[in-house]
Amino acid sequence: MSDETTPPRGPITAAGVADRVRAALEAADVDAFGDLLSPDVQWGAPGDPNPPCRSRRQVLRWYERGRAAGHRASVTDLEVHGDTLLVGLRLETGEERWQVLRVGPEGVTDIRGYADRPSAEMAL
Repeated sequence: MSDETTPPRGPITAAGVADRVRAALEAADVDAFGDLLSPDVQWGAPGDPNPPCRSRRQVLRWYERGRAAGHRASVTDLEVHGDTLLVGLRLETGEERWQVLRVGPEGVTDIRGYADRPSAEMAL
């Protein structure tokens, strides 16, 4: 019998978490973003076979350090492409950055950062 306060949780999909990713990033809510990450999520530069972040804890520490340093970004675009999210971000400096988030059954499994949209789109 399932707990009535916790809805049963099926596999996570990119379409199912897109709005939650946007809300967590917009609010700089590290806990809410952490809830969307797979325990073994990786984050790094495109093509990096040994990314610097290789766990939920490491990714969240990176976000926490950026937030503590006063860095903020707003989501300018978020598109679902199968099991992948394409996220456009505008930094407080006015610069744009793009991220490709791959989503698996346990949440976001891989995050890669790009300087421009065409490069991010090629990764889709």
